[in-house]
Amino acid sequence: MGMKANMVEALNNALNIIMDRDERAVILGEDVGTEGGVFRVTTGLKQKYGEHRVIDTPLAESTIIGMSIGLALMGLHPFPEIQFAGFSYVSFNQLVSHAARYRSRSRSSFFLPMVVRMPSGGGVKALEIHSENPETYYAYSQGLIILEPSTPYDAKGLLISASRLNDPVIFLEPLKLYRLFREEIPEEPYEVPIGRANILRKGNEVTIVTYGPTVPDVLKVVDKKKVDAEVIDLRSIVPLDEKTILDSVKKTGRVMIVHQAPLSFGVGAEIAARISEKAIYSLEAPIVRIASPSIPYPFPGYEDYYIPDERRIEKGLDKLMSA
Repeated sequence: MGMKANMVEALNNALNIIMDRDERAVILGEDVGTEGGVFRVTTGLKQKYGEHRVIDTPLAESTIIGMSIGLALMGLHPFPEIQFAGFSYVSFNQLVSHAARYRSRSRSSFFLPMVVRMPSGGGVKALEIHSENPETYYAYSQGLIILEPSTPYDAKGLLISASRLNDPVIFLEPLKLYRLFREEIPEEPYEVPIGRANILRKGNEVTIVTYGPTVPDVLKVVDKKKVDAEVIDLRSIVPLDEKTILDSVKKTGRVMIVHQAPLSFGVGAEIAARISEKAIYSLEAPIVRIASPSIPYPFPGYEDYYIPDERRIEKGLDKLMSA
């Protein structure tokens, strides 16, 4: 059986499956219960599973994550929600100093199963802190798994896969894509493998690596330009599917990396470095990176000048193909 769903509906369906299957699973966060979350991802779950498993918390992100760490250590499997990814900075110490290190510090005597859901990224004219792309902060904190889907299908499958892990997961949900489109997904449980990128288009002339909110824009440009591009959606930032990227680069010889997060020191920089180390002799042109400028997130009226759009992606592709 299938169902048409946007990303919000797919995530809600996944959480419903997880809560039904595992009595240890608990959801906590600001307005996740009675209101169903600020974006309604947890709609109906408190009514179905009760206030002891779907818990409205105070406006205190450090408390939400601190409580979740304690719950995980005591045998539960918490799914804390941070209303916007930028709000997670308040809980940074809990995530980086404790959640990310517990298994290592205890030499695997303790496990910390926890999935931290965060709406992330811009594209909806929200303010800074409400439009952050914080993947680089957490990717640098060894011990955290970082996932970011770009489709309803991947959102459901990745969340169910994350729920089966014994380690903490940062699950980034692109705010721009929450209700952008619907697609057919199975009603029954399924898993999308963690650590494996998805090749959305196969091609021989150029490799385009992207993830999260920029995926639809990349696909539109590739279809418009009719370029023979191989488009790779990372899905999993940590662990990174290095093999898929390098195999593609060795085949095409040209690379463009597109992400919404700031350019400097980001995921694209890491990918470019690995390509330079392991596939530089396959390159026929310099690597092109398209990202947001490395400045603070602007006010909403300037957002269109800040985050990558189809025009900037197309311009970068033209530069790469003419080099």
